[in-house]
Amino acid sequence: MTMAADIRTADLKAGAERLFRTKRLTAIALPLLVLAYLAYAAVAFDVPGLLGRANLENGARLISDTYSYKTHVERDNRSGVVSYAIEGERKGEYPEGMTPQWVSVAGGVTTVHLPMGHEVRYYADHVEYDVPDYGTIRATPGNGGVNASFPPGDLPDYISASKNRVMVTTEAGRVTITRNRTEVFRYSWGWELFFFTLDSPYHGLAPGVLLGRALNGEAGAIWHDFWYNPMWHHADVAWALFETVLMAFLGTFGAALVALPLAFLAARNFTPLMLVRQLFRRIFDLCRGVDALIWTIVLARAFGPGPMTGALAILLTDTGSFGKMFSEALENVDEKQIEGIRSTGARPVQRYRFGVIPQVTPVLLSQVLYFFESNTRSATVIGAITGGGIGLLLTQAMITQKDWEEVTYYILLVVLMVFAMDAFSSWLRRRLIKGDAGGH
Repeated sequence: MTMAADIRTADLKAGAERLFRTKRLTAIALPLLVLAYLAYAAVAFDVPGLLGRANLENGARLISDTYSYKTHVERDNRSGVVSYAIEGERKGEYPEGMTPQWVSVAGGVTTVHLPMGHEVRYYADHVEYDVPDYGTIRATPGNGGVNASFPPGDLPDYISASKNRVMVTTEAGRVTITRNRTEVFRYSWGWELFFFTLDSPYHGLAPGVLLGRALNGEAGAIWHDFWYNPMWHHADVAWALFETVLMAFLGTFGAALVALPLAFLAARNFTPLMLVRQLFRRIFDLCRGVDALIWTIVLARAFGPGPMTGALAILLTDTGSFGKMFSEALENVDEKQIEGIRSTGARPVQRYRFGVIPQVTPVLLSQVLYFFESNTRSATVIGAITGGGIGLLLTQAMITQKDWEEVTYYILLVVLMVFAMDAFSSWLRRRLIKGDAGGH
């Protein structure tokens, strides 16, 4: 008896040691496998090469462009005409006779005062740039190119000089001199002309003055100049946001309307014929198995670009997802409630209406509202392909790279739109499912 007990004890001890040994090996092997995968990924995606090619200066410049803008002071070296424009756009040109506060004109010399003591002077036949702690750069544009002279010593890294062009890029701004033109970029904080353009009579007015004019009957004109701002296009942006939400709404709720009756044909307890069930389940698999972006490309070739194409793409994908979820919800309904309705002599449609739909409504509404919120984000990307919604404006601003502050503006609006849809869908779920509109 004692020997048998000793054997059992030895077996238990050996088993415990094997278990602990296995756990120790697992604890060591899993981190090693993760490290090995990360090392493989670093080599496969050429992470060292990517880091080597990274330009932190360009990245910092891109980030600064999201919250700043540049004013162009450009001189035509052939005619001597100097023009001023925000972001170099015709819509942002200063009216004749108006100059930025940091530009002065005296004796035929245009002086551009840049931050940190930098100063650029346009003379009739040459350009001078005073760089603190370095000296004065003098450049004379002509038919032979740009004849430039620099202070003694090696050229700093921020100066790029050739026969045809001289470019100086510092924290104060950027100066480019070519045979035909000289251009100075001065960076400023904020989003340029966000409310009113330079030709608007309300540009530069203090908020208190604007409020006073609005109360004196100019509210409509003030709103018109803001809403139809030719640089920021607030009216077009608002319509693009509406198109994005509309794509998500039509696609999501259209899919729910299509998927609900089809889900009965895919549910085991409502369609006993296996062939029919499998047919509709495979249809659902096909619809959701193809991503909405792929459907977007296919449908765009068939129906052309536009918000409706994006809505159809969302509808197809969500029909598959809703069909699967709705059919599973139908398979889990309580048969006793259906039997109670049947005992009253109700017909099949009435049994479905009063015995099935009330049971699955909370699940259905919850999923539909969640997908609506999610599709609001997806509609941004889909709109970039179909040519509609805020996604189109976003991609256009990114491709042209003219104003990264506009990209920031659009991204911020998308984020706010998602926040709003999240709050709205949460409130609607509480209202429809729990009957609570107070949020408690």
